[in-house]
Amino acid sequence: MPDTRGICACIAAMLLPRRYFTRLLLVLFAILMLAALGLRLHWRPLVAEEGRASGAMLLAPMVGVVDTCIATPTDTAGAGSLQQGCTGKEGSAAALVEATLKQLQPVAPQEGTGYPLGYTLPVPLLQLFKAQGEGWAIDEERVQRVARTVHESARPLILYLFATHFSAHAPIEQALARDPANLAQTRDGPLPIDSYHGDPLYPWTVARTDNSLTERRVQAIRALLGALCELPAQDLAKIRGVTLLGELQQMFPHFETGMGFDDLYRVSDYSATSVAGFRRYLQAQFGDIAKLNMAVGARYASFDEVQPPSRDIRTEPLTRYTEHMDSYAHGILPISGWAWVPGRKDDLWVQVYRNGGFLGRVKVNQGRQDVLQAKPEFGDANTGWRLDMDFRELPVGLHRITAMLELAPGKLVPLGAREIAIMDEHQQTPLPQAQQPLPTPVAAPEGMQGHVDMPRERQSFYYNPLAPFWLAFRRQQVAEYLQFFDQVAAQSCLKKTPRYTHQILPQANPGWDENKFAVGNTLRTQGDLRLGVSLYGNASYDADLAKWLGSSGKHEYGITEFHPLRAMDAEELRKTLALHARRGAKFLSFFLEPYWEGRAVERAHNIFSLDPQNPQFGSAQLYRSMQEILQPAPAR
Repeated sequence: MPDTRGICACIAAMLLPRRYFTRLLLVLFAILMLAALGLRLHWRPLVAEEGRASGAMLLAPMVGVVDTCIATPTDTAGAGSLQQGCTGKEGSAAALVEATLKQLQPVAPQEGTGYPLGYTLPVPLLQLFKAQGEGWAIDEERVQRVARTVHESARPLILYLFATHFSAHAPIEQALARDPANLAQTRDGPLPIDSYHGDPLYPWTVARTDNSLTERRVQAIRALLGALCELPAQDLAKIRGVTLLGELQQMFPHFETGMGFDDLYRVSDYSATSVAGFRRYLQAQFGDIAKLNMAVGARYASFDEVQPPSRDIRTEPLTRYTEHMDSYAHGILPISGWAWVPGRKDDLWVQVYRNGGFLGRVKVNQGRQDVLQAKPEFGDANTGWRLDMDFRELPVGLHRITAMLELAPGKLVPLGAREIAIMDEHQQTPLPQAQQPLPTPVAAPEGMQGHVDMPRERQSFYYNPLAPFWLAFRRQQVAEYLQFFDQVAAQSCLKKTPRYTHQILPQANPGWDENKFAVGNTLRTQGDLRLGVSLYGNASYDADLAKWLGSSGKHEYGITEFHPLRAMDAEELRKTLALHARRGAKFLSFFLEPYWEGRAVERAHNIFSLDPQNPQFGSAQLYRSMQEILQPAPAR
């Protein structure tokens, strides 16, 4: 802060007897100096804020170097310069990272201006193993390639310790999958190996840490961090953050298509370990079985009698009503659909009524790629809307749900109505509820289209008071598994390096049942483990969501994957980046295809990569816009 003592002394001297005019000039001069100083002091924080918004957030694209460099065989006889540099003696991915980033930013700006450009280095933990005799051992050469990449690249990076259900095409995966203790279990037993866009998907469990899967993940992390900790301090300082495991969640069958509400309800985890854990969880919550019975309306003799809810009352016999389970058993049901009006984009709302009474109002702005695919003439996927209704206190009976599109205050157009049945354990025939008159509708504008997807007509809903506790326990399992690995990473020289989750955001998709994923507890900073989240579609640029992320991340969060799923020009993308920087994002990562000598490396390309040759989801335009943002400002 500037020293104001000289100015104060100047003002004091003016109070001495002097000629009036001279004294007046000096007073005016001092006032101007104070005003200027005040302006300087006032504006300095704003300038700092602007600098933080434009400079502190690291752009860290996830360059696809693992399959090309780190996880490739060591035999490079006859290979080109890229392969020799990757896998030859003292090989690393540093040169490929730099060649790729040079395509994105041919001329680096002066330090301290614009967004710094680094990279995200994904390390598939299970790819760090090789077969050895009857077992498995750490592939030290692969570990050293990662360490040499960090050492040889001058750029800052985010270290991504990747180990999730998406296959890393590691030979050890099949061996681990043969052990049921490693697999998530539904009520019907261990889930089978699934597929996602043609690649294997392994339903790894999060219900326990005393299995071989967790042991191997820990072994790989310790080997990798051990090698990194041997690097000079200036290399370790390049690591701006560590993201843990990836999209960690509870599992369910038919992963690629089973994320919604309509499929047969089968979720994890119902293993013996998980059932015992649920009983301990309830005992910790209630202490006495009588208190649990009072809360859920049951007659358990002890906590050992409690079974996690898993049966559908509509189609299966129940021993106790508390056995009922489906996507709505916790007492919340989604009311959702889509709407589109020609020429209207950002100012549409839907009002929802129950039995004629106003229930709520939601914005039409959620991503519906399925709608855009069916109706490409809309030109926009953000046509979805959703309101979640709590029905726990509603009387048993038939209730009428009506959705109306709000064109302007007082101007409502009907979208659709559904009659639903709120039921209880007695399953008596539901009777219609009294209705209030709805607002008088107006005519639909020309070309308007819309639909109510959920709930279905005459769909029934049962509230089981035990279900919310079961869902809370499943969320706790996910969070505790991540916390376990946070402690593993903290036991290294990177203890003070910020650590982040790398989590999915299921509630951003109106058609998904977020309780299947059970990631809610991980969508906020917890202790030393910071919030890291993948943002797709509207979630990547929605101002309200960015505000929520800043709050949930305690004003510091990471964006582990970023894709708006539509084209943006440089100005719109610049505003989006600034939005997250202001809210506290410390880094922003997006997929980037590797380039060598000006040409894309031959590999299986990611459909979400920002790339000049990728026509999907506006990716080519997004790449060009990012290029423009990263160019140095013209000299003045």
